[in-house]
Amino acid sequence: MFLRLAQQHQQFVQNLVISLQALSIILEKRGYHASFYTGSSQMKSASFMVSLEEKHLIRFLVSDYGITWMEMRNDRELMKLEGAEAVKQLEKLADIVKYPNFILTN
Repeated sequence: MFLRLAQQHQQFVQNLVISLQALSIILEKRGYHASFYTGSSQMKSASFMVSLEEKHLIRFLVSDYGITWMEMRNDRELMKLEGAEAVKQLEKLADIVKYPNFILTN
């Protein structure tokens, strides 16, 4: 049972990393300053950052060790979420791509 759960988690992380890469590309094409970095070709972890407006930065980290969302404005941390809550907030960010007039709110 635990091996199956570990495999499912690894697949989830890989899918999330691939989705972050796509989100980064699309946001860049829409004029946002976005970056994506993964440390391995196996897509086991990634760092994603996007600047939504001046001095408003979103950072999303994903790895086998955890998932973290951090939102900063004027170099101050506004919000830090982990796990499922971080993924929910990422979905809101993805709504910017789906619905260009969408406004991200806390």
